[in-house]
Parts: sequence; C-alpha cells; structure tokens
Amino acid sequence: MQKYSGQKRILVATDCIIFGFDGWNIKLLLVQRGLEPEKHKWSLMGGFIQPSESPDDAANRVLELRTGLKNVYMEQFRVFGSPDRDPVERTLSIAYFALIDIHQYEKQLSEEYHPEWFLLDEMPDLIFDHAQMVRLALRQLRYKAALHPILFQLLPEKFTIPQLQALYEGVYQTKFDDRNFSRKLLSTGLLVKQPEKDKLSSKKGAFYYKLDQSHYEQNFESFLNLVPNPEKFF
Repeated sequence: MQKYSGQKRILVATDCIIFGFDGWNIKLLLVQRGLEPEKHKWSLMGGFIQPSESPDDAANRVLELRTGLKNVYMEQFRVFGSPDRDPVERTLSIAYFALIDIHQYEKQLSEEYHPEWFLLDEMPDLIFDHAQMVRLALRQLRYKAALHPILFQLLPEKFTIPQLQALYEGVYQTKFDDRNFSRKLLSTGLLVKQPEKDKLSSKKGAFYYKLDQSHYEQNFESFLNLVPNPEKFF
C-alpha cells in the first residue's frame, strides 16, 4: 500500500454537546476529563475516532462510554480544527449536538466519568475550545428552533403555557413578555385546552394544553413567530 511521504499525523476526534430540558430549564451535560492535560476539569464528551468507525458511530460510542446515554439522535454541525486547539497533538474534532428530555434519559446516566447537568449561565470553565463549541451549538439550536417546531418534541403530552415559555426562554437565554407569548401561542389555533390545571407552580394554577396533532403538520408554520426578532440570536 502506498503511503503519503512527508505527511504528518493528524488525529480526528468527536465531541458531543448534549443540551437537556428538565421541564423548566435548559442544561448542558458535562463530564470530568480522565487524562492529562486538564485532568479532572470539566469537558464535553469526546474521544478519538477509530479506524473502523464512521464519525456518527464514534460519536454514539463516545457518548455512551462517557455518560451511559444510548439512542440519542445527534446532529453533526461543525469541524473544529485550529492548529493549537489540543496542546498535545494536532487534532481535528467533529462536533455533534442534541437536545433531549432529561427525565427520559436520567436513568441511563453512569457515574464512571461523573456526568453532571449544568445550567447554561452556571457553566464551569471548560477545557480547550469546548466553550466555543457550546456557544456555536447553542446558536445552531436557536436557529433550528426558530425555523422548525423542534422544541415541542421535549414537552409532555399535556403542558402549560408557562412551561412552554420557559423552554423557549431557556434556549434563547432571554425573557419573553408573558402576555405577548401567550397571545401568539393561542392565536395559532393548534392548542387544545384541557379542563384540569397544574396547581403546583402557583395558587391560581395554569391550564394544561395539548397539541392538536390532526392539524399540526400542515399548520406548524404558525408557531414560527413565537420568537420576536430571532435573527438577533444568531
């Protein structure tokens, strides 16, 4: 087999950025790095791609190894390749991100690498360029959420308007006007009001709603105005 002469080795890794929604807050899953340099510091879930693996296979293997999470749909979104991003050896990283329901996957989490959920505004210092990865993944998530109703997939069958608003506010890291958000949401005509209320969050309580699945596919565009001036978040 012919080899390329004079070509220095470049390693290829994958890093997984996992955002989660716990019902009221958006969080980021991190692990403690197990080797030098930066041992025991907080990190994304990363590892090298094996010769027999595709990047997708490697990302899923690394995520399960570091956290125990399986069957998480992750989207490949960017390659990070600054020559000095890894102080040990030149390494490219293919980054993936996902947004999951924390409660759906919480029983899968292993303790070997001490995975922990952090609020986005309480994120600790991360190794290498991982903070940049998180920032760009969040921007990509916001872009997708403004164009597609992906956030609704994280809600339970019955949800309240404050719960949905908290989800959007968590993703966009901003506060929306309560009345305007509620008005825009109800004007879509795609929510079915339920007779019961959630009385845990306030004395008055908030009515539960369900998504009208029968008209959802053809009318989901009506949800796309929930975020005012979404371009300012990209």
